[in-house]
Amino acid sequence: MVIRTQPLTADAFAPYGDVLDCAGTPDKMINEGLCGRFHDRAALDFEDGRAGVSLFQAQPRDLPYELTLLERHPQGSQAFIPMSFDPFLVIVAQDLGNKPGEVAAFLTAQGQAINFHKGTWHGVLTPLHAPGLFAVVDRIGDGANLEEFRLEHPVMIERG
Repeated sequence: MVIRTQPLTADAFAPYGDVLDCAGTPDKMINEGLCGRFHDRAALDFEDGRAGVSLFQAQPRDLPYELTLLERHPQGSQAFIPMSFDPFLVIVAQDLGNKPGEVAAFLTAQGQAINFHKGTWHGVLTPLHAPGLFAVVDRIGDGANLEEFRLEHPVMIERG
């Protein structure tokens, strides 16, 4: 199966999570009018834990990309915030009764980040350029917050 990437938009990504960017007019101006605040852009949701900020450094991948593994976090949302202006690949899948269903792939634009809703099936962090450095906001706490699903048949992700 081959999937083509599509541009990351808030409407297309809404079933899976939030797009974080500075599109539109700031919600308010702060710091003596020198800073626009784009307020409360991610629906962070954690069970029995707290929000934590970690730094990830992932190896860049290439397109086409062979998808063999999806994962989800049943106890908390997870935000990927790139620490560069390079686009990255975002892969998601519908939930079909505790297993992933149809796969979709998005290519971010400069300055976009994402937040996966709690329980959303998604691909691993997939930068397309070095350094692959991201701030990740997710649940810190006891208990298993990672489920992995190895695909029986790989899915090829190609640039749209």
